[in-house]
Amino acid sequence: MAVSERRGLGRGSPAEWGQRLLLVLLLGGCSGRIHQLALTGEKRADIQLNSFGFYTNGSLEVELSVLRLGLREAEEKSLLVGFSLSRVRSGRVRSYSTRDFQDCPLQKNSSSFLVLFLINTKDLQVQVRKYGEQKTLFIFPGLLPEAPSKPGLPKPQATVPRKVDGGGTSAASKPKSTPAVIQGPSGKDKDLVLGLSHLNNSYNFSFHVVIGSQAEEGQYSLNFHNCNNSVPGKEHPFDITVMIREKNPDGFLSAAEMPLFKLYMVMSACFLAAGIFWVSILCRNTYSVFKIHWLMAALAFTKSISLLFHSINYYFINSQGHPIEGLAVMYYIAHLLKGALLFITIALIGSGWAFIKYVLSDKEKKVFGIVIPMQVLANVAYIIIESREEGASDYVLWKEILFLVDLICCGAILFPVVWSIRHLQDASGTDGKVAVNLAKLKLFRHYYVMVICYVYFTRIIAILLQVAVPFQWQWLYQLLVEGSTLAFFVLTGYKFQPTGNNPYLQLPQEDEEDVQMEMTDSGFREGLSKVNKTASGRELL
Repeated sequence: MAVSERRGLGRGSPAEWGQRLLLVLLLGGCSGRIHQLALTGEKRADIQLNSFGFYTNGSLEVELSVLRLGLREAEEKSLLVGFSLSRVRSGRVRSYSTRDFQDCPLQKNSSSFLVLFLINTKDLQVQVRKYGEQKTLFIFPGLLPEAPSKPGLPKPQATVPRKVDGGGTSAASKPKSTPAVIQGPSGKDKDLVLGLSHLNNSYNFSFHVVIGSQAEEGQYSLNFHNCNNSVPGKEHPFDITVMIREKNPDGFLSAAEMPLFKLYMVMSACFLAAGIFWVSILCRNTYSVFKIHWLMAALAFTKSISLLFHSINYYFINSQGHPIEGLAVMYYIAHLLKGALLFITIALIGSGWAFIKYVLSDKEKKVFGIVIPMQVLANVAYIIIESREEGASDYVLWKEILFLVDLICCGAILFPVVWSIRHLQDASGTDGKVAVNLAKLKLFRHYYVMVICYVYFTRIIAILLQVAVPFQWQWLYQLLVEGSTLAFFVLTGYKFQPTGNNPYLQLPQEDEEDVQMEMTDSGFREGLSKVNKTASGRELL
């Protein structure tokens, strides 16, 4: 449920109610990019809730509405539970998969950039501890006002710092414009205190953080920790419901996502132009066009449509805080079709289907039987990842499934290319057409290198680039992926374009020749065994 819906519109005359309702409808998209996570019976000790890149005057809002620890009151008083907010440095990956109880992040006393929110169920308060130089990282109780002058831009320098009493008072009832900061005589920040409410065996509180200067800009990771579940075999299930909302001054996207709207729009136009140009080539060379050529055209247009919907989704997320559901569904459908067409097209070109043969071998059929279901699974995993919250129990599992399945598909599509190369090597010295087969062999080797480079750039180098560059430049990952894909499409079209002098296309249509299919002893080679001449004088295998 959106924050504006929970707060209500207040009292007033019907006219005032109408004006307020109209204002809420017009500004409803300004509620921010809201993440709602509700977990029941959770046993994980560490939950990575969200990661976001903040610029100056960006804000993070967190509302813990339900926290049921499921223990007796005496046991709850000694629990070590809370949140951690850390700035992730470039090239560093945070992981809590293997650690001991002594390494609990809530017990950490480090000089690194870290903020801990320690939930004290005994005194009904939340202690906020800062580590590192964070002079202008402002922490406030409660959530941001409903309609600030600028998204995520309260005026912390105009407020009077004072301590917030934590004696069981709800944090939401505190003044929202007053930071919970205590300034010591030396000018250093002491521990901050927020109020914690306890109602119906559930704890709740809320706070928001404002990035006050350029020195605090960066990629922040918010995590929830229940260190008492760190000991294997002694986990206690708990329930948690948390709302997270992030903002930047220019919109509701993370710093690395802001350029993606323009990037995807430009790349969509490039793929559309490439598709139109490819169709014009096919129309000018109808004699040498095969079905695979039209499949390549369909792939280019599907890729363009997918990027277009993706760009529109980012535009609405940045301006309104949420995507349009209908457009999101259209993007998922286009993405599913694009992924399936991409791997099918690569495998068909590598196997020589419709170019040098019309029937796939048993080995190639098995490859397609693996690639197509794997691609469906990979796209389902991608859609689940996009629609799930980062802290969901199965989020990491689906992410690992996507990575593993994608690697399997990338490896599987190389087999038809390798088999075709071996087939041409064997045929070059047996059928008397050494020159033609060597030309085809050279083309296949080039295509093999192209596929290897495409997989290498989009799966390995792109990931290394995303880890290495600063947070605001991580969109270069998407630029490298889309640029490599466009280059691969263009080179593939150039290598296999329907022209008369292309050695790969020296095979006419089925109705122009007497075709006799034969299987070799290995069960792989299905080709044409009869030599014939067409009216145009082209020599056939």
